[in-house]
Formats: sequence, C-alpha cells, structure tokens
Amino acid sequence: MSSPFFKKALCGALLATVVATPAMAQTTQTDTTASDFSFSANMTLASQYRYRGLMQTNNKPAIQGGFDLTHSSGFYIGNWNSSISWLGDANDNVSAPVEMDFYAGYTGPLWGDVTFDVGVLQYYYPGSYPGGFVSPNTTELYLGLGYGPVSFKYSHAVTNLFGWADSKNSQYYDLSASVPTGVWGLNLDAHVGYQRVRNVKDGSYTDWSLGVSKTWGNFTASLMYIDTNADKAVYTSTATGRYQGKAAALLSLTAAF
Repeated sequence: MSSPFFKKALCGALLATVVATPAMAQTTQTDTTASDFSFSANMTLASQYRYRGLMQTNNKPAIQGGFDLTHSSGFYIGNWNSSISWLGDANDNVSAPVEMDFYAGYTGPLWGDVTFDVGVLQYYYPGSYPGGFVSPNTTELYLGLGYGPVSFKYSHAVTNLFGWADSKNSQYYDLSASVPTGVWGLNLDAHVGYQRVRNVKDGSYTDWSLGVSKTWGNFTASLMYIDTNADKAVYTSTATGRYQGKAAALLSLTAAF
C-alpha cells in the first residue's frame, strides 16, 4: 500500500506540472520548489557502547551509524546500528555482533514551547542462537516531551525486554538535559533513567550520566561519566565475570551528514 506521504508528494508534483506548463511554453525556468522530505545520516566512533547504563561491547570500542528520513509535517523514519558483544559475552553459543534499530514516529509542538514525540522502536539482533534461547529482539512504544533543553521520554515494551523471559510490559523512564555553559562552546549533558524489568527479581535499576559535549561544524565530541545501581548478582556476565553496570567514562566522536 502506498504511503500517504508519498501520495502527497506525488500530488504536489503533478499540480506543479499543470500550473507550470503554460509558462514553460514561453521560457525555461529552474524549479526551486523545496522537497517536503529531508535526509540525514550520522557516524560515531565510541570508546565503548553503553545502553541504559549497561555494557554492550564489554568495555571495548564501538562503531555506530544511522540515518533519518523526515517529513515537514513531523513524521519520520530511521535506522541506527552499532557493533555489540553482550549477547556473545553471555553465551558462547550465540553469534550476534550487531544491533539494528528501526523506528518511526511523529513529532511536533504540543502547547507553547512544549514539544512531543511519539513512535515505535524495534531493536533487532541478527545472528545465530541455540535452541530455547529467549530472543533479545525487543519492540517498544515511546512518548517524549521536550521543553527547552530538558526532555522526558517514556518507553513501554510490548514484547519481552532484551531476552528476559516473561518481561513484556517493562518500562523505561528517561529524564535528560543538555544546557549550554557559555564556556568554549561546551554543553553540560545530564541524564537519569529508571529501567523497570517486569517479573525479574532485582532486575530493575537506575542509571545516570553527566558529561560535556561540543559541536563544531558537522562534528560533535562528547565525554560522559556513566553509572548505575544495577544489582551485581543479576547483571554480572557468567561468561566473562564482568559487572555490566560498573561506572565508566565514555568518549565519542560523531559526524553528521
């Protein structure tokens, strides 16, 4: 079925052709009509990958990247990818070195300077798994609100959460802020989140981070301190013996195109 966005774009193109035809008979003009769609991409090199405070690459570097297609109405779709090792680190019989995220949503003004963002996000981990392994693939619905430099986002899992059995309807609460400091063009970035994992004893935890970032041209550098209070008995890898929620510093460099 055709997307309504593409139908709108097609109708607009046909209308422009009909209106412009008489003028084109007299003189050739350059079409300066701006597209309703915009495309952007990004690439990141990071000292490690942390998600919701937990190790994803066993304290090793990660390469990440993605793209977004947005419409002037506020609708968007996108994809983001990262190297990972946490699944193989937890089970030698698993081979799943990549995380692929697919999302779609709508964002716009809500009231005054308050904005909203609503959508769906699919975390996909292609690879090979042993029989009986609970799939780590996860789908979440999310609702976000923003006001100036502050944002709040609520995510709700409509599947099991990242391989935890019987964890459907788990939730994550994310409060973040990025405030210009007025010094050397630095932003102060702060975050606190709470991951509630349903039906997993001592699986719920809080994560937080604090750091600085600076953007120049198409590049952004970030240095963050990340920590959690995740239970060590639950979040220590049986294969590596490493605690996934241990405090760490993370350095990253992102290029936007």
